[in-house]
Amino acid sequence: MKLFGKSLLELKKLVTQKEVSAPEVSSYFRKRIAKYNGVLNAFLSVVAEDGGLPIGVKDNFCTRGVRTTASAKVLDDFIPPYESTVTDRLKKNQLTVIGKTNMDAWAHGSSTETSDYGPTKNPWDTTRAPGGSSGGSAAAVSAYLAPAAIGSETAGSIRQPASWCGVVGLKPTFGRVSRYGVVAMGSSFDCPGPITATVEDAAFILGLIAGRDRYDATSSPRPVPDYLSSLAERRKLTVGVAEEYFDSVNVEVKAAVEKAVEIFQKLGHRVKKVRLLSPKYSISVYTVLQRAEVSSNLARYDGIRYGGSRAFFAAEAKKRIMLGAYTLSYGYYDAFYKKAQKVRTLIIKNFKEIFNDVDVIISPTAPITALKLGEFEKYPFFGEVMDILNEPAAVAGIPAVNIPCGTDTNGLPIGLQIMGNYFKEETLLSLAYQFEKETEFFGVIKKGIENYKDD
Repeated sequence: MKLFGKSLLELKKLVTQKEVSAPEVSSYFRKRIAKYNGVLNAFLSVVAEDGGLPIGVKDNFCTRGVRTTASAKVLDDFIPPYESTVTDRLKKNQLTVIGKTNMDAWAHGSSTETSDYGPTKNPWDTTRAPGGSSGGSAAAVSAYLAPAAIGSETAGSIRQPASWCGVVGLKPTFGRVSRYGVVAMGSSFDCPGPITATVEDAAFILGLIAGRDRYDATSSPRPVPDYLSSLAERRKLTVGVAEEYFDSVNVEVKAAVEKAVEIFQKLGHRVKKVRLLSPKYSISVYTVLQRAEVSSNLARYDGIRYGGSRAFFAAEAKKRIMLGAYTLSYGYYDAFYKKAQKVRTLIIKNFKEIFNDVDVIISPTAPITALKLGEFEKYPFFGEVMDILNEPAAVAGIPAVNIPCGTDTNGLPIGLQIMGNYFKEETLLSLAYQFEKETEFFGVIKKGIENYKDD
């Protein structure tokens, strides 16, 4: 049975029809991981159990009995005694965690180069970064080391690596998916979500993991729609395009997204220009608030409960802790933290007003394609610069998805971002699905997988 290149739902169908068993599928992917992971460093660990269809999971999701490090040596020997809600729901729906994927340590970064276990390489060009912080998950799907993976996002950590690795990456509305059991980075931003090779797989996985969780007070009690069935809806949408999201964007990236706008028009959707607050304001808000939340969240790693002491913190974590503690300190709280919260409210208000006139907003996902490994050191705030187009949706808590829309002259993937109104994941997924059916993503995902085809 040929398994190579098949989507998660295609593999599920084969197992249901008894053409192949779930353990055989898991064995197939473990062999692929053994073959290619030495080069890519996408997985930090591989799980031997065979229970269901395999899925990769970012190493900041607690997995009972399986080491969870958040790619930080502080947690080098931490084995959780409990399961995150996301992985628990996956397992209850016959999906098995095949391995834990590499990430920026504590999710601090946008290149997966701050991992204490070495950087992940971009499958399209192993001299380049895959993006981050969910770079291991994105690389694993791009090279078909797993048919799908779970990432987490605070301000682009699903969408940006999905863009640089040429796959689908969905950040749900804040509160749509439980954060219970996820190593916290920015508690008012963090969103778990799927990274996949098809929009259908993203819709399927979201349907499994979304919904109210009694262990997470910030999770929404709203009913979970049938995301998979909603893909078939072909209603005409009003698509907003904001010039502010095209400033300082690479020429090839801009051209690819503008071509995608024409395709949406061809499909019968109405395109409307809108005015949004400049993404630069979201950078300022995110920098202040995220550092403040980091300084609070990392205070628990005191060497008593989790094994490693604070001496194990790497440079990026120390910088963020210091800046966060500063913004929360007496005399600076009003000047920085309180003011950032006020601007965050303005950004939320701006999006709500725009969504009175449009159904979705589209833009580039990242201003450039994948950088060479090591280039992040040139930027004092590398993550904020690379995530500039992602941070507004994260600050506001709205859903957004990355889909491939072409490649540049270096043959590197270009990502298109679709942002939607609160809890309207089915709308942006439907539009992404229409684009996929019309273009097949210009062969981007297929080409990425075939770069690692079976012998």
